[in-house]
Amino acid sequence: MEEVKKKQAISLSEVKEILGKVDVEEMDQIQRWTYDYVSKFVSIESKDAKEMKKRLIKECELTEDEAVEIVNIRPTSLAELRSFTFGWKKLILAETLEKMLKIIKEHS
Repeated sequence: MEEVKKKQAISLSEVKEILGKVDVEEMDQIQRWTYDYVSKFVSIESKDAKEMKKRLIKECELTEDEAVEIVNIRPTSLAELRSFTFGWKKLILAETLEKMLKIIKEHS
């Protein structure tokens, strides 16, 4: 078993990029399933996902896990965004939610 060198939350786009560098024949079953899933459902480039995550963390003061959740789901309305942030059990101002939507739209 390999040793964990670093633990970090990454978006599905970043997963696709990482697994895309591995030959499919060399992947184990879980890697193949994961690669198949992200290939079908990821519609944003890894570069854009990384930039969106970075901006959400910096400009909206989100944690890395929260930013990754938003990048993966990319809500399109204030109501949809609120439904995700409600589960975080912290108050997010309406202006911050608007800023988050703006960042999402700029990178989608």
